[in-house]
Amino acid sequence: MTIKEYPQDKLAAQPIGYWSREAADLVIGGLRTALAEEDLTQPHWWSLNHIAGAPGHWTRATLAEKLAPFDDQDTDFDAVFADLASRGWIAETDATLTLTEAGEAGRLRARDRNAKVHARMRVGIDDAAYAATIDALRRIVANLGGDGDLPEYRSASTDGQR
Repeated sequence: MTIKEYPQDKLAAQPIGYWSREAADLVIGGLRTALAEEDLTQPHWWSLNHIAGAPGHWTRATLAEKLAPFDDQDTDFDAVFADLASRGWIAETDATLTLTEAGEAGRLRARDRNAKVHARMRVGIDDAAYAATIDALRRIVANLGGDGDLPEYRSASTDGQR
């Protein structure tokens, strides 16, 4: 892939809304396409990762509440959990969720598919440029009244994993 180079003044005059939306749409679309190869949606992916990260911690209700702020598809999380349970990917014990071996295997396959999207996204972008981009975007978010903290430093009621 070849990308045209532009002078800094031309780049600085570009509309951030256009480029941030274009990037977000393509990244999210790429991830959703990769997950669909496993017959998963982003809410499935988020659920699997949260359950894997804290086995026996999440109930259906607490996990749905945690993930709902990041959902842009009006997801029925009970249906997501039911689907994962019917696949044998999650189990419920004393109302808490854990991954099964099959669920962890599926999560790892999906992670590998997502990693390919991330690798493609980062072609020609070193860590310093990527970090500078993230830092600029989080500062824009904070300047406009949003939460500019990294997700892992946000309060438990506002963080999420995408």
